[in-house]
Amino acid sequence: MKYMNNSQDQGPEKRDPNQYWQGPKKDDKNPLNRGPKVPQNRFALIALISLALVFAYVLFDGGSARGEQVVPYTSFLGYVESNQVAQVEIKEQSLIRFTMKNGTTAQSRIPYFDEDLLSTLKRQGIMVTGTVAEISILQVVLQLLPWIIFIGFTIMLWRQSAGINGRMMSTLGKSRAKEYMESDTKVTFKDVAGQVEAKYELEEVVAFLKNPDQFTKVGAKIPRGVLLVGPPGTGKTLLAKAVAGESGVSFFHTSGSDFVEMFVGMGAARVRDLFEQARKNSPCILFIDELDAVGRTRGGGLGGGNDEREQTLNQILVEMDGFSTTTGVIVMAATNRPDILDPALLRPGRFDREVVVDLPDIREREEILKIHARKVKLEDDVDLKRLARGSAGTSGADLANLVNEAALFAARKNKLTVGMAELEEARDKILLGVARKSRVMTEEEKRATAYHEAGHALLHYHLKNLDPLHKVTIIPHGRALGVTISLPERDAYTKNYSSLHDWIKVTMGGYVAEELVYGETTTGTSNDIKQATQIAHRMVTEWGMSDLGFINLSDESEPLFLGRQITQRKDYSEETARRIDEEMRKILDSAMAETRRILGEHRNQLDTLTEALIEHETLDDNEVRTLLGFTVEEK
Repeated sequence: MKYMNNSQDQGPEKRDPNQYWQGPKKDDKNPLNRGPKVPQNRFALIALISLALVFAYVLFDGGSARGEQVVPYTSFLGYVESNQVAQVEIKEQSLIRFTMKNGTTAQSRIPYFDEDLLSTLKRQGIMVTGTVAEISILQVVLQLLPWIIFIGFTIMLWRQSAGINGRMMSTLGKSRAKEYMESDTKVTFKDVAGQVEAKYELEEVVAFLKNPDQFTKVGAKIPRGVLLVGPPGTGKTLLAKAVAGESGVSFFHTSGSDFVEMFVGMGAARVRDLFEQARKNSPCILFIDELDAVGRTRGGGLGGGNDEREQTLNQILVEMDGFSTTTGVIVMAATNRPDILDPALLRPGRFDREVVVDLPDIREREEILKIHARKVKLEDDVDLKRLARGSAGTSGADLANLVNEAALFAARKNKLTVGMAELEEARDKILLGVARKSRVMTEEEKRATAYHEAGHALLHYHLKNLDPLHKVTIIPHGRALGVTISLPERDAYTKNYSSLHDWIKVTMGGYVAEELVYGETTTGTSNDIKQATQIAHRMVTEWGMSDLGFINLSDESEPLFLGRQITQRKDYSEETARRIDEEMRKILDSAMAETRRILGEHRNQLDTLTEALIEHETLDDNEVRTLLGFTVEEK
């Protein structure tokens, strides 16, 4: 399906403020989600209380606990000099308990070594006594308790961290591949619509897994590795599961990113463990998804070091090359970037068979829609063939999403069945974006958009080399204020000069209509201009559709690490560049002249179609033909 849209940058999408993440729910069965055990809390509480008591005893122990007054050492010396002290008791060489002549007692601490203290006391005739502190078990325990608690906490934390690290280290080198047994892989080739050539290639692998003696007796060697190549969503993983389901063997599934780890050597260890598991469960299929995550060409990094990814790739190469043809292990991998894979992966003995899983054609899209439509109840008006025609360029995953979106639309309308209206609405949502019916446009903007889309649509009925019109709408979709959609009758794999030239005219329809009616154009033509310029440039530089002749002047090379814009270069002279510009201008000017002639001669049809769009907002092919008086034969 082709789309012409009146695109205009409407700014970034606004996120719904009512959508928010409520956080994970507590799972009592999962030990990771349980709270800490009560005994551990009690132990920590007791330890904290014990520490508090010890520090309180250390800080507040002494004569002050008995209610005796504590005086500074200088005050004590003043009492001695004034002959007010009757008796002094020195404890532990730092604490002085003294009795005044009036009978009161007090304490003082000696802050420094005072060698004149005893002579001063003797000179004043003060009786001096001394005691040695008694060492009790309680004091020893209280002094050692902080160290005991500290050492205990240290040991506990060390044992816990050692246990966690031990478990983590023991699993780092283990493969993360998921194993699916025969009862788990219920997918067969019947569940894979289309892809006839790919299934034909893989049936040989199935036959080997079912009856390997049939091949080994003849001396034949089955391919050791099968690489599935294709765009995203075309069913590469589904085909691998179908091979396992058809052959009835175990299926190991992993991703290329699962081998990458922050610890050096862990990726290679996981590769060894994965292949060891595969050998123990042979015959089996070992499937590596997104192989390009670890299979990129080696030696391309800045600095050329042998990093962790390259070590992992080296281990994969060694393990695959070490396979015996009788082990019964088939290695399959999927990627959508085969151009960046290391050549060593693609040589015979490793991934020596490449199976292309391409986008489905119109017949395959219809089959895929039938498979996914089994889950919903369709109405009688549903035409899956027409829907397949209108979804060119979509993958199997897109079509599955299309049916699901249609079912959601039906559920919102409180319907139990899905009709053609819901399917087309879902297709437009996936390919064009959500229809913004709530967007408010002024009458002038609405009329300008209608003229723009009418200019695109009208050309479908006056040009011979275009696909039929499907529908035209002025309801905004995504960032486009209006859309004109054509419906191809079949998939086209090549285009000739006439069809490309007519398509450039269609892109100019909106621009010319605005210019014809208002005498000026709007910014909504930017995407149309871009499309027309790109087509004209490729016609001149790639497809030889100009006076420059049979020559390729496009630069398709792209540096491995630097961006295209940084290192963009031209492999031709300035004179050739000037001739390219001239040839592009010829193509665009001739298309513009023809477009102006057609819309100028049929201005009344342009006005009629515009007024109908303003009134109905959306018109299909039959409605436009009836409105303009066309029949099928007149196209």
